[in-house]
Amino acid sequence: MIPAVMPTYARADLVFERGEGAYLFGTDGRRYLDFAAGIAVVALGHCHPHLVKTLQEQGAKLWHVSNLYRIPEGERLAQRLVDATFADTVFFTNSGAEAWEGATKLVRKYHYTRGNPKRWRIITVTNSFHGRTLAAISAAKGEKLIKGFGPLVEGFDQVAWGNMNELRAAITDETAAICIEPIIGEGGIKAATPEYLRELRRVCDEFGLLLFFDEIQCGYGRTGRFFAHEWAGITPDVMCVAKGIGGGFPLGAFMATEEAACGMTPGTHGSTYAGNPLATAIGNAVLDIVLADGFFEGVERTGKQLKAELEALVARHPAVLEEVRGTGLMLGLKCVQPSDQMVPELRAAGLLTVGAGENVIRILPPLTIGAAEIAEAISILDKVCAARAAKAVANG
Repeated sequence: MIPAVMPTYARADLVFERGEGAYLFGTDGRRYLDFAAGIAVVALGHCHPHLVKTLQEQGAKLWHVSNLYRIPEGERLAQRLVDATFADTVFFTNSGAEAWEGATKLVRKYHYTRGNPKRWRIITVTNSFHGRTLAAISAAKGEKLIKGFGPLVEGFDQVAWGNMNELRAAITDETAAICIEPIIGEGGIKAATPEYLRELRRVCDEFGLLLFFDEIQCGYGRTGRFFAHEWAGITPDVMCVAKGIGGGFPLGAFMATEEAACGMTPGTHGSTYAGNPLATAIGNAVLDIVLADGFFEGVERTGKQLKAELEALVARHPAVLEEVRGTGLMLGLKCVQPSDQMVPELRAAGLLTVGAGENVIRILPPLTIGAAEIAEAISILDKVCAARAAKAVANG
């Protein structure tokens, strides 16, 4: 019989009863070091005191009123994001997929409003991931994502990651935008070079296209800057964010320049729950922490330390690990042996990680992670890799 919860997840048989900082505590009585952070969502660790206090205070006052009325906490959060980024305006959503969908609508409406309705197609890249909606899987075109869900939504042209010649050749008079993750997450932790991002900006300017960044996973401080594209010294026209924006509370957004958002007038887009008082109060609490002086610099330092430790680990276990990918605290271990076997072995040893494409294990700790937790994680990884290497030798 089918279970009450639809069986679309291959869940581990593990239940957590509470969390604190970088740790989760299971009903099995064990403590787990969380280097998955809810897939880069729990950016400030579990039960951060400032977020808990905000949740309790706002939860006792007001949760939901709908977007028929003004929401001061949402207005404040939007203004703070505008002040800290390239954007002039923000639309709040409940999830990353909704943020990506909304940004896609904005792209089409921009060209329509500017008198170019034939421009509606978006160029994406291989190994991308933008969510699980029908349009999002149509944009990413991954075999595991799209199998059985056809026909796909039209309007997306895919080119090879990093190949500017192929990208230029794909531009037609119907092209509206280029959409890319500055660091590919689900597809295997692949960071775009600054020059690649700069060239995308130049191409968009040359052809009158919108540059559309998906920073749902790589944004909100994870690389040591507020957003990953900042390392390239360029800005997009539209960007979607989520995951870390709510520190674990469901919240997302798409952000744009005034020019790009020219078509987003009353009645063109909406959401019942999105940007509610509770979600945006917590979003402001997250910003209180991440925009504090020195926070991003601390993430950058910690990320360099962790990456150096992981690179040393790779050098010690070349039969198990091939390379370290990524930057900041968005890192990946490309495995020689099957990564989908190592993830449960690490979990059994007390370290939570998450898989990705190209045989990669994602390392996504909370941005507040410290030296002691890094040392503990490296120790667990070292032991699991040593056991795997020994087993490989024993099996010939």
